[in-house]
Amino acid sequence: MHVLLDGPAASPRLTRLDEHGAPASSPEAVEPQHLAERMRVVEAAESPRWVWDDTALRYPALLAAGVRLRRCHDLRLSRAILRRSARTADSPLAAAPPDGWDREPLPPAAPDAEEALFDLGADALGELPADALEEFARQRAALAASSAPGALGTLLALESAGALIAVELRRAGLPWDRARHEAVLEGVLGPRPAAGRRPRELERILDELRAITGVRALNPDSPTVLVAQLRGIGIAVTSTNQWELQEIEHPAIAPLLEYKKRARLMTANGWNWLDAWVRGGRFRPDYVPGGVVTGRWATNGGGALQLPAQLRKAARADPGWRLVVADAAQLEPRILAALAGDLAMREAGRGRDLYQGMVDRGVVDRREHAKLGMLGAMYGGTTGESARLLPQLARAYPRALALVEHAAREGEQGRVVSTLLGRSSPRPSPDWRALQARSAEPDAGDGERRRARTEARSWGRFTRNFVVQGTAAEWALAWMAAVRRGLEQLPPAVTTGAAPDAFAQQAHLVYFLHDEVIVHAPEEQAERVTEIVREGALEAGRLLFPGDPLDVPVTAAIVEDYGQAK
Repeated sequence: MHVLLDGPAASPRLTRLDEHGAPASSPEAVEPQHLAERMRVVEAAESPRWVWDDTALRYPALLAAGVRLRRCHDLRLSRAILRRSARTADSPLAAAPPDGWDREPLPPAAPDAEEALFDLGADALGELPADALEEFARQRAALAASSAPGALGTLLALESAGALIAVELRRAGLPWDRARHEAVLEGVLGPRPAAGRRPRELERILDELRAITGVRALNPDSPTVLVAQLRGIGIAVTSTNQWELQEIEHPAIAPLLEYKKRARLMTANGWNWLDAWVRGGRFRPDYVPGGVVTGRWATNGGGALQLPAQLRKAARADPGWRLVVADAAQLEPRILAALAGDLAMREAGRGRDLYQGMVDRGVVDRREHAKLGMLGAMYGGTTGESARLLPQLARAYPRALALVEHAAREGEQGRVVSTLLGRSSPRPSPDWRALQARSAEPDAGDGERRRARTEARSWGRFTRNFVVQGTAAEWALAWMAAVRRGLEQLPPAVTTGAAPDAFAQQAHLVYFLHDEVIVHAPEEQAERVTEIVREGALEAGRLLFPGDPLDVPVTAAIVEDYGQAK
């Protein structure tokens, strides 16, 4: 059953919908202060799939009131998929001019106070279109008329489940030990400096650099200025990229690279980051489901997808609780093998390390070569060692390599490719198409033709990996959704944790990174949670590849802090 929640925050309404998506009851007006409790009652009694405009706007306030929902249909996220999918290209929805449902996610709520994280007022909700019921009908019609309604419907359900999980990840937060984080910063940078000043260790390295170069005003914090200053003393650089600097022999290079390394920690995860993103002993990033065109998640702040290894020990479980850190082994190449139906490649990794399996079968000589070669195949490595390995991989796994090559050729021709469940790549820009058309003209110059070929190959590298990365993102959504359901079946914890609301006594997801999840679990349930994350991977494999379920080995470590798992 579906229940539609619409209307602005000041006057919300609930409407039950029949199996066709049509109203089965008159809209029920609910006082805003009673909405959470009313939805709690309906959720417990009927377990509906809630239909609403935007999970990122609707769900935080409910969650802050202690209301967790099992299922929803996110109209904004679903619109983005149906708009672009090749499987709904002939639908009125796909052909309609852009409107308010096509807008990008709103910026995150201010993270400087716990209340602000979840305070969503009428003004924010008022930015959405008012025709939620009409939009749901448009989406159902597009889905029903699509070339693969079952697969595409699964994708919409998974994307919406991911939206619920993203809000819950932010609300629960990753347990974070501020003292440990500060100890790392002080060890690398020295004591916290006054506002606007460099930390002690950066000043020390900078003094060394100025003495070596003789440039008293050397400024390593400005790439443009630094390049000019280095060139002024005879160091021929075109950028301050690490790979370029490492190729230069000069006594200033080593301290310069050390300065950049330490400064990067301060900029990305220094004291200001702690002040902004850690509250109540929890790191609370703002995840954006579907934030990347392939379906991968992005973040609106906090850098959750780029936590440096040296700070992982700051992610520390509450007393009496543990972190269960689980990651899926070689997810993308396994997805590729399953998509292509490459039985030889699937056998190489069945129940074991895929790359080592390639070595054991004589495809390549070393595990690192197997990994490098597969990354080159999936991401378009055309030079160096990865290019050398491609012929060997193509002979051993012709169907897998043919799939990514076909996707690349489609992109080079400006055509669309799609994931297993139906998320489709964007089309190249009008400028790209104009360049390709111009290069085909009889009077096109050699420069125009070269530029067109370069741009075509570049777009082909994008579509080459789109199918694999996008399907891997679908698997990850299915995995998280299965893990979430499994955790909900566990009994309340004996030891109460410091997480808010229902999470204080319930094992819960606290972190996600493409092919990795972390669950915060009561110590007595940690072993069972490791089983749940492995069972969830099997369930995801059965959902996406029911005829021959995809086997993705999952390693799971029970640790006190994230750093112990790596």
